[in-house]
Amino acid sequence: MQKKIRIGLLPRVIIAILLGLFLGYYLPAPAVRVFLTFNSIFSQFLGFMIPLIIIGLVTPAIAGIGKGAGKLLLATVVIAYVDTIVAGGLSYGTGTWLFPSMIASTGGAIPQIEKATELTPYFTINIPAMVDVMSSLVFSFIVGLGIAYGGLRTMENLFSEFKNIIEKVIEKAIIPFLPLYIFGVFLSMTHNGQARQVLIVFSQIIIVILVLHVLILVYEFCIAGAIVKRNPFRLLWNMLPAYLTALGTSSSAATIPVTLKQTEKNGVSNEVAGFVVPLCATIHLSGSAMKITACALAICLLTDLPHDPGLFIYFILMLSIIMVAAPGVPGGAIMAALAPLSSILGFNEEAQALMIALYIAMDSFGTACNVTGDGAIALAVNKFFGKKKDMSTLSNKIS
Repeated sequence: MQKKIRIGLLPRVIIAILLGLFLGYYLPAPAVRVFLTFNSIFSQFLGFMIPLIIIGLVTPAIAGIGKGAGKLLLATVVIAYVDTIVAGGLSYGTGTWLFPSMIASTGGAIPQIEKATELTPYFTINIPAMVDVMSSLVFSFIVGLGIAYGGLRTMENLFSEFKNIIEKVIEKAIIPFLPLYIFGVFLSMTHNGQARQVLIVFSQIIIVILVLHVLILVYEFCIAGAIVKRNPFRLLWNMLPAYLTALGTSSSAATIPVTLKQTEKNGVSNEVAGFVVPLCATIHLSGSAMKITACALAICLLTDLPHDPGLFIYFILMLSIIMVAAPGVPGGAIMAALAPLSSILGFNEEAQALMIALYIAMDSFGTACNVTGDGAIALAVNKFFGKKKDMSTLSNKIS
């Protein structure tokens, strides 16, 4: 029996972009409008799903964290959250320094299309969201904390099952259609003469992001090395197998066994490693936050959206919370991030599609940065909690 060949999400997105760039020059306007019609309906569906994604993923995540084990849990969560915020802030600072000149060298913002000549969908379907993004986030916090501290097993099971539904919708109904969605956006942009500038900017931004993710790992292990009084670069080198595994799998969860092994090789006790590494695979997303912040800033500059420091600080703070609940499927993190992108930064359908394409193009590098940094957090936590007698009990509670 012949083995079925499966093409991953990244190759499909790349194929979609290339086809959009090529066919945008040759397809007539009526054919382009067919794909614009699909994009219009799909973006309405995404808008409907975003608040449900927050409720379905954030609520059980907060409920699970809230049931954890005292000071060790609190220290790990705070370190992971602060590091994620710092990575986002570093990305924003670097972007405000470099991106304006990069974009100016390509001709400035994306040229606007005259309304009279702009292509429109044949029809659209309005699918309003049941609640807005901020309401869903507040609801998730209230219910999640209520479940955690009230021991509400029935509610916990309910939201656990709801999470399964949301993850299946993302995996089966959203992710598979993303390449077609991105194809439609690049098809339209090529037809309208906007694609060339976007691609030039994208190529420059990707280089900046690759350098930034190395810088993040260096400062994480320099801090951890200073805490444990060991050579940070030797510690970072020991985490290389975890980095390469994440680079190949694009999955923090799939990399956990390798991350655990290399973290213990760095001298972290197996009890602390067994607690911190699986937890950080969920809550520590410095690489992802850095990537999303950089891409978001670039798109704001390209589309003349507001991008002042106060707005982006708020965005990074909210992004770092929402990313805790990012589902463990390729492209899942950017799905969770669409909520603050649309509600805080005002991203429309086209901006969201550009964001998805740019993020997926570098998905594995963000994951590799996340899991490798987990080893640095484990070193710091082990320094302060490694000799506690109740570590095995705490580890069992997480697993």
